[in-house]
Amino acid sequence: MTRRARKHLLKPLVLMLAAVALEGCISPTPDSVGRYTSPIGGAPVISNETPYSAALRCMGGFVRQRPVRIAVGQIADYTGKAEADGSGRKVTAGAALMAMSALNKAGVHMVERFDTSVAEMELKYANNKLIGDDQHPNPQAGDFRKILSGSIPGSDYYIVGGITELNFNIRSENANGNGGGTATNATTGTASGSMYVMNVGLDMRLVNTNTLEVADVISYQKQIIGRQVSAGVFDFLGTNFFDISVGESALEPIQLAVRSVIERATLEMITRIYRAPGGSCSIPLGTNEDPLRGAGEYYPAQVAYAAPYPAPYAPAPYAPVPQPVYYAQPHFQAT
Repeated sequence: MTRRARKHLLKPLVLMLAAVALEGCISPTPDSVGRYTSPIGGAPVISNETPYSAALRCMGGFVRQRPVRIAVGQIADYTGKAEADGSGRKVTAGAALMAMSALNKAGVHMVERFDTSVAEMELKYANNKLIGDDQHPNPQAGDFRKILSGSIPGSDYYIVGGITELNFNIRSENANGNGGGTATNATTGTASGSMYVMNVGLDMRLVNTNTLEVADVISYQKQIIGRQVSAGVFDFLGTNFFDISVGESALEPIQLAVRSVIERATLEMITRIYRAPGGSCSIPLGTNEDPLRGAGEYYPAQVAYAAPYPAPYAPAPYAPVPQPVYYAQPHFQAT
């Protein structure tokens, strides 16, 4: 058999092998579950943690001793950075939800002010006597939910702010090289590597709901690092040649960095509100940028500057919300 004949025979054989391989991944008929193919992956769902989550949970002991209601308002993206393909913004629009999760980790008593659309609709229906009173011990036909004055608790403080910085390529470094023999068919190789740093910044404030006084303002930034490494080899082997290359790249998640900055700011705010003692719930951060300590020393994670600044005023513990009292109908017994 000539070389040309073998070549024409090899081509359809490769196509048939590729079709068989694809047949093993996708079936034209669904299986017993109802799928044409099984999805790849299978990583378990895990909690979304940052280096400050443990310290937030530690604050739960102080929070329980002095209940204060906190609401979360708008924490918007003010960076103005959008994807080049127009698919959306580069920074998450869910920063307010991250702040709520951070407060919940510390056990803070929150009241909803971010999305009250469902509560407002329920109040509208109740005002029109369209919602039944299923909380009554003996509900009767025609009973409707009562609107009671003072049934919705107010907030003592609320948190607002925004993501104000997203700086790309603060600094980058790269190196590459190639080498090999001088002959035409000699082996040659290439290698390259690069690193770059960006950062994200947050400005957040704590406002007293009753007086609208700004009780605390925090501005933090976090740097994000990325790297890329690649290598390749080009070689001749007889009448054939091989060009092989491998690479790896990684970028610290931008949105996780946003969550970390928000949890760090939330941790400092609630530490000042509840006036936690210095050094409580501390974790080593390994930073040398604290002006109150020596270079290279660790400082508490809950409040880096708690000592020289007074804590904001915290209102007295609130009374429990009064619950409606239902009176049973009088029962008369025949004598």
